[in-house]
Amino acid sequence: MDPLSASLKIAGSGMEAQATRLRVVSENIANARTTGDTPGSDPYSRKIITFGNELDRASGTDMVNVKKIGIDKSKFVEEYDPDHPAADAKGMVKMPNVNMLIEMADMREANRSYDANIQTIKQTRELISATIDLLKAGQ
Repeated sequence: MDPLSASLKIAGSGMEAQATRLRVVSENIANARTTGDTPGSDPYSRKIITFGNELDRASGTDMVNVKKIGIDKSKFVEEYDPDHPAADAKGMVKMPNVNMLIEMADMREANRSYDANIQTIKQTRELISATIDLLKAGQ
C-alpha cells in the first residue's frame, strides 16, 4: 500500500478511537452524580479507555484501536447527606469516582486528537489530488 493511502487508514483509525474515547468521557460526565439505589450500594464507576495498536497486514502499518474499556478502581467519594435514599446509617452516601476536571481535560485532548486526524486526512487528500493533477499535466 502506498504511503498516502496508509496515512488515510491510520488517521481514520485514530478518529475512530478518539470518537470512542469521547463517548466514554460523555458517559462519565452524564453519570457524575449517579448514586446507588439502596443504602451502602455502590454508585456509578468511572470508565477508562485503553488504546492499543494493531498491525494491518494489508498496508503493513500500525493502526490505533480501543484495546479495552475498563472500570476505574479508585475509591468512591463519600458525602454526608442523611436524607438521600442511598445514605448509610451514618448518613454517608457513596458518590461516583468521576472528577469533572479530569473528564473535561480528557474530552479536550480527545477532541484535539480527533481534529488532528481530520487535518491529516485533508492534507493527504490534497496531496493525492495534486499528484493526480501532475500526472494529468504530464500526459
